[in-house]
Amino acid sequence: MSLISWGMYPRIKNRVHKLTDEYSLKETLKNNDELIAFGNGRSYGDSAINENIVYTRPYNYFLDFDENSGILHCRAGVLLSEILDSYVSRSWFLKVTPGTKLITVGGAIASDIHGKNHHIEGCFSECVQEFTIMIADGEIKTAKKGDELFLATCGGMGLTGVILTAKIALKKINSQFIRQTTIKTKNLQETFAAFEEYKHLSYSVAWIDCLAKDENLGKCLLMVGDFADDGDLKYKAKSKLNIPFNFPSFALNNWSVKAFNWLYYWKSPEGVSKQKVHFDSFFYPLDSIRNWNRIYGKNGFTQYQFILPKESSFDGLEHILQKISQSGKGSFLAVLKLYGKGNENYLSFPIEGYSLALDFKIEDGLFELLDQLDEIVVEYGGRIYLTKDVRVSQETFEKGYSKIETFKKYRKDNNMSEKFNSLQSKRLGL
Repeated sequence: MSLISWGMYPRIKNRVHKLTDEYSLKETLKNNDELIAFGNGRSYGDSAINENIVYTRPYNYFLDFDENSGILHCRAGVLLSEILDSYVSRSWFLKVTPGTKLITVGGAIASDIHGKNHHIEGCFSECVQEFTIMIADGEIKTAKKGDELFLATCGGMGLTGVILTAKIALKKINSQFIRQTTIKTKNLQETFAAFEEYKHLSYSVAWIDCLAKDENLGKCLLMVGDFADDGDLKYKAKSKLNIPFNFPSFALNNWSVKAFNWLYYWKSPEGVSKQKVHFDSFFYPLDSIRNWNRIYGKNGFTQYQFILPKESSFDGLEHILQKISQSGKGSFLAVLKLYGKGNENYLSFPIEGYSLALDFKIEDGLFELLDQLDEIVVEYGGRIYLTKDVRVSQETFEKGYSKIETFKKYRKDNNMSEKFNSLQSKRLGL
């Protein structure tokens, strides 16, 4: 069995070592020169891919839960969806969640994931009290906030060891529904103004029509909101649609993306509208379609996600959207989010500003376009998200992360740089 990332690119043969207990993991570390932890395969690029993989998903028990404090103690292979299945009906929800609930707790820490409420709650590491991790020599260490191991591991892409357990704080809710407000904008200026007007609300995210041009450049549907208070907590996950096979690569093209964008934009009424939606629809719309990555065809896809500082976000995004629109390589999934201040972790992605994420199928000319976008991101002081990346250069990456040398030194000083590696870490010299 070989494991691949969600983007289905690249594909290499790998040897999979299932994590079932600490003793066998220690033997695996001793008997293999180099490896990387792999959760549920939802990182998009090559950050969890190597010839030797520690598959952590089987290591997935709940260990304890404190109903008074909301502190959940669990193994690293537990999925966020499993937490929701067990605790929403008991009025608890994740403090920070990304756009999919099908990731492991260990993966959430390694990527220091963020969500639609970063401007309020910050990254996932904000809700992590402590975690245990097996490092290169087989020793199990406990890392707490402020420890250097904590700073290097949260966002460290699995390059400090194999995370085993974690204690995370959940938040109280009183409904499985979100009171959502949708704001339809006509251009980038209106989009930014709407984000700022509604930033007091807990959650915000915008879908952007990345193929719109001229006076409509940056038009969007901005969804903002917070949990309702109706006491309805009878949550049961719904059955899913399935994409049974890879679509032909020609199915997703400039015309089909334009058609989707037109329909999606015009389905919403003009101006401001109100809805009551389920949290699954609000946070995880694509999780309702099993194997949705197959629509990009057998060659796979990549998600290009960057963030720009707030002071340069408007000009930088305008420049990048113009470049994408001119290229004709559109993305039907183009997500804009507002971020609060960054944290002290060495490789965490967020900084205060705006981030845009776009999906592109792998095809001729794509990486050349993304190289051009990289230059704009660097010009405006931004950085690339490692969890989505599969091709950025070391030079571009290092310009975005000021603590990269501290991270590399910590890895070297603790014999991690020889034991824990991915295709990505070797490409970026981490």
